[in-house]
Amino acid sequence: MKMIGVTGGVGSGKSEVMKYIAGNYDAAVLLADHAGHLLMKSGQACYEPVRRLFGDGVLDEDGELDRSRIARIVYQDHAQLEALSRIIHPAVRKYISEQIEAAAEQGKTYFFLEAALLLEEHYDEICDEVWYIYAHQSVRRERLKKSRNYSDAKITQMIANQLDEEEFKKRCDITIDNSGTFENTARQIEARMKQWRTP
Repeated sequence: MKMIGVTGGVGSGKSEVMKYIAGNYDAAVLLADHAGHLLMKSGQACYEPVRRLFGDGVLDEDGELDRSRIARIVYQDHAQLEALSRIIHPAVRKYISEQIEAAAEQGKTYFFLEAALLLEEHYDEICDEVWYIYAHQSVRRERLKKSRNYSDAKITQMIANQLDEEEFKKRCDITIDNSGTFENTARQIEARMKQWRTP
């Protein structure tokens, strides 16, 4: 089974790429962010440790962790962010390992792991290849305003907190340009997948 990592800046369209791959190839697809959300649900590995860290004030009316409240706290308090990371990241890493094992047992040809912090969290070390999903900054800004209603200031801060374009390109094996139509993106994906299929 080939392990392919997928990363890129906020608004670059990584989720759309993953959706396309899941629908067109014999691939298990995992988004690290979704794994983190799942593990914070009631009864899951991170629920109680996170609840103990922040107290019951971060619970919603259903008793679930309210991620937006937690986000507001850690946005202003770096120590709390560090403490949260110490709970979430090891649990996500364990979950990813289990999913890789399950996909291998199912005989999947590929495993695609998408994570914004793929390089920072060293997931590239378990990948055969890492893809950088690139999009012009103007395109990313437009997407984030449209899909998430983010302000220019928030987008600027988010982009500043991530690796820059040069760093992504230097540390990834393949760049997929997702600035234009998705048909163009799909052609780039297919060209690369053909190379994997050709011994």
